[in-house]
Amino acid sequence: MPDLLWDDVKNFFDPNLMGTLPEVSIADASVDDWQAVLDLVRSRGWACEYSEDSAVLRLPRAEKMLARGVEASVMLRIWPVPGVLAIFRPCAADSIDFDADLRELQGQARLNVLCGFLRAIGRATGKPVLFAPEIDSGHSVFGFDVEADRVVLLADPHFT
Repeated sequence: MPDLLWDDVKNFFDPNLMGTLPEVSIADASVDDWQAVLDLVRSRGWACEYSEDSAVLRLPRAEKMLARGVEASVMLRIWPVPGVLAIFRPCAADSIDFDADLRELQGQARLNVLCGFLRAIGRATGKPVLFAPEIDSGHSVFGFDVEADRVVLLADPHFT
C-alpha cells in the first residue's frame, strides 16, 4: 500500500499552484545526519554528482563537504531513479535541505519514488523529513513521520 495516493495529493504537485521547486528539509540535523545521508546514497547505489564551484569531485565525508560549503558553492545531486533529481546544497550541519522539481513528480509511480526517498532518508537519520510548497515553504504539507515509519499528510490536500 502506498504511503500517499496521487488522487489525494495531486494538488500539492501542481506547479501552477505550488511553484515548481518544493522545499524538503530535516531540521535539527547534525554532521552525523549528513553522513547518514551520504552513506545511504552509497549503500543504495543511487546515482549522484558532487560538485564544488561547478567542478565535479568524488563524494567526500560529511565533515569535509560541510566545511567546503561555507567557502564554496557546493551541490550534491542525487537521482534515486532516472528522471527524479534531488538537489542538496550543503552549507550548514544543522539543516538538511533539498529541492525536487514537481514536473518530475507527476503520477502515482513518481509519488511512490518520492515517498520512498523521504522514507529512506528519514529512517537513516531517525528524523522527520518535511515537504513544503515553494510558494509557502513555512507550511509543510506532508512528510516522513518517524513514529509512524511512513510518509503522512500534514495539511488538507483538497484546498481550492
